[in-house]
Amino acid sequence: MNSLPFAYLIPIFLIALYLILKKKKVAIEPLTDVDKKILDDYVGYYHNLDSTDKLKFEQKVAAFFSAVKIEAVGLEMTTLDELLIASSAVIPIFGFDDWQYKNLTSVLLYPDTFNKDFQFDGGERNIMGMVGTGYMNGQMILSRSALRHGFSKSAGKENTAIHEFVHLLDKSDGATDGVPENLLAHEYTLPWVKMMHEEIARIEDNKSDINPYAITNEAEFFAVVSEYFFEKPELLKDKHPELYFQLSRIFAQQPAR
Repeated sequence: MNSLPFAYLIPIFLIALYLILKKKKVAIEPLTDVDKKILDDYVGYYHNLDSTDKLKFEQKVAAFFSAVKIEAVGLEMTTLDELLIASSAVIPIFGFDDWQYKNLTSVLLYPDTFNKDFQFDGGERNIMGMVGTGYMNGQMILSRSALRHGFSKSAGKENTAIHEFVHLLDKSDGATDGVPENLLAHEYTLPWVKMMHEEIARIEDNKSDINPYAITNEAEFFAVVSEYFFEKPELLKDKHPELYFQLSRIFAQQPAR
């Protein structure tokens, strides 16, 4: 009989502990004026937003910093690097109110390209970014040279960091297959797959301006055309109006002005 009150206390204690831990969240530090100036100078996507959307973008960047650890490997991290990484994460999910990268815990920034063994010295280094799998699951690796190039005026339709974050969006439904089921209504899945295969055939026939790396597989096609969508939206809309429309539906935004 005397043991009953104690037995009742155990679930009460566990519930109280859960509520305490749930409330214990990492504080989100707002961006400084210096941060905002860097965004305006280096991130064309942010520069083109109106004041209301700029504030929204800044809040999403701050939230990303509070949720994901960014670490430097073999280099000294700068504020610019951190802001470009966060911007790469925010741009694809800007159209969603409360998206979080639940499949990402940290981003590792390397000085330059690296190989399959994650070495960034010596020859045979051609990887600019990757989403980790296996024991590297939950991590992303980016090359700083590729990261910065993606936000330069000479990058054209390419942005490696955006490419990798689109892979994460694709992966969020459990499969990195070019079909982001969490973002695309079921009735649009088959038309999207059909469109991917038709455009891949055009690329193979040298009848498309889309980066040939897109023919690697459906996942790479989705990531490559997403780079194009965010970096050169007006051109994509002009040359590939149906593809632009489908990507606008997937990302819930219209970047073309």
